[in-house]
Amino acid sequence: MASSDRVFVARLVGLSVFGPDGERIGRVRDAVVTVRVDASPPRVLGLVVEMVTRRRIFVPMLRVTSIDPSAVTLATGSVSLRGFAQRPNETLVVGQLLDAPVTIVEGDVAAVVVDAAIEPTRSRDWVISRLAVRARRHGFTRRGHVRELPWSAVTGLSLTDRQGTAGLLAVFETMRAADVAAALSELPAKRQHEVVDSLDDERLADVFEEMSDADQRALLAHLDSERAADVLEAMSPDDAADLLGDLPTAESEALLALMQPGESAPVRRLMTYSSNTAGGLMTPEPVILRPDATVAEALARIRNPDLPVALASMVFVCRPPAETPTGRYLGCAHVQRLLREAPYELVAGVVDSELARLSPDATLGEIARYFAAYNLVAGPVVDDEDHLLGAVTVDDVLDHLLPPDWRDRFTDEAPTEAADA
Repeated sequence: MASSDRVFVARLVGLSVFGPDGERIGRVRDAVVTVRVDASPPRVLGLVVEMVTRRRIFVPMLRVTSIDPSAVTLATGSVSLRGFAQRPNETLVVGQLLDAPVTIVEGDVAAVVVDAAIEPTRSRDWVISRLAVRARRHGFTRRGHVRELPWSAVTGLSLTDRQGTAGLLAVFETMRAADVAAALSELPAKRQHEVVDSLDDERLADVFEEMSDADQRALLAHLDSERAADVLEAMSPDDAADLLGDLPTAESEALLALMQPGESAPVRRLMTYSSNTAGGLMTPEPVILRPDATVAEALARIRNPDLPVALASMVFVCRPPAETPTGRYLGCAHVQRLLREAPYELVAGVVDSELARLSPDATLGEIARYFAAYNLVAGPVVDDEDHLLGAVTVDDVLDHLLPPDWRDRFTDEAPTEAADA
């Protein structure tokens, strides 16, 4: 990255902001960043611009085309005039990072932040790449000289350092479960336990599903048995089965006994299959409809925001009972086909009965070839008696095709790539 692309935020303050046609929009007052839980460089979200009316608005960095010593130019003159409101996961560089106490890692020197340099990456994201810091001096000694250091050379600015558990929880509320799981793995054990104790069962279950096996087992051991059983009930049955399958038999049986029978039954059924087969990978809760259901009913079911994207790609049509294992499996209806049909039509009329089915004993390689051959993200698992047992989704297949520690490696490598970009 050329040094000319690097801009110190304090020098941005007061610069005029112009639209593409030369119209003046206002002046820069601050930059908004997302400080991470770990020590990775924060991503710059945008600028706080004060308009001539004194209203402060937010301008995303993707709208910025150039920054020079005299002005900032935007790619479009159309910006949201809604007043800027800082979110829990956002930090103001001038308002909150400058003058913040930090520690220089080399020599364990106490210092304060004087300025922060931002620069674009190859992906067009902007990050805080370097900090200008001044060592603290005591008494009547002269002030320390300013040093320009990489973000990673100082500590004290991560969310873990700057916020208590309540602050972290507010930030986590705005994040995807996978990102919360990655962030949680970076916290000290004590702070992990405080966060886990504060999350409700549903949210914790979502986070557990995105964790590595080792992190799952460690945090499950922290929970008391009753809470652990509640979280397992809230997890997808296939994820709960995978987690329980990694525990000693006595421990998993004790947790299954504490779960509600209706919740533990599908988990027990999944645990009878090898984890690397369609039976072990499938979810027993796909969208299942009777043949007399209408297209409107099918579309209403897949609109459920809690339904995973892959499972929303098709519905499965079966004779009663509609819970797995179902009555006779008739076929599936793809969401693209449903969208082309009149709402009052019956799903029985749009069923794809020719699509190949997966046997519960199908191996991981066979499942991967199935998805590649038919360009699917979900597929039915049907037994020899034509009962639908569940559905395998492509995300579960990828999870098992990747190395066992892929989540840990993803967490470790992704920030590094961004920082080096």
